[in-house]
Amino acid sequence: MRPNPGQISIILPVLNEEAGIGATLAGVCGLADVEIILVDGGSSDRTREIAASYGVTVVRSEPGRGRQMNLGAAQATGEILLFLHGDTRLGSGFDREIRRILEEPKVVGGAFELRIEGPEPLLRVIEWGVKWRSRLGQMPYGDQGIFVRAATFWELGGFAEMGIMEDFDFVGRLKRRGRLAIAPLPAFTSARRWQKWGILRTTGINQLMIVGYYLGISPARLAHWYRSATLK
Repeated sequence: MRPNPGQISIILPVLNEEAGIGATLAGVCGLADVEIILVDGGSSDRTREIAASYGVTVVRSEPGRGRQMNLGAAQATGEILLFLHGDTRLGSGFDREIRRILEEPKVVGGAFELRIEGPEPLLRVIEWGVKWRSRLGQMPYGDQGIFVRAATFWELGGFAEMGIMEDFDFVGRLKRRGRLAIAPLPAFTSARRWQKWGILRTTGINQLMIVGYYLGISPARLAHWYRSATLK
């Protein structure tokens, strides 16, 4: 089946996101040539019911963000895929901005500017670092909303189903195909991780995962370490 030209398929891999999924969906529903596919990894709360009330497609999946995103992409009918976290909101005009950016042949994909929804000054420092990492290093992460042409996504084999670092791995492969553009619009993401585990601790854990990835430590071991570190 050929994808619908110009259509954006938004894929949301979620697990127990009832607290924020309504706000996420409210910002993306009702737009022309935009379809929404929510892939639930086994939520025990009201995530699926809330999503269904917005009239979006709800798909059940085994847990695992890479698996969920690939399953959503396989059901998508759009020419463009946008992978969005369940606790991230996009502002008005995001769809027009994505289409504008991907009209540039040398651009293979992109993401949005990160805005963390918390008042702590250190969060502004993190946003500043993400801005330069994304623009100069061409390495946006999943909480910025990653968009890509569907054809390119499948040529790259989709996301590796590796338990952790799926977005990091995919973006690393994607940027070898061309330039990644950062849209001058914000992706507002929840500050809950930084507030729950501490800003410095959360940042340190994330950086250790990146170092471990580059050192060739198995994703299964990294995922185990991540769960252990964030459960303390």
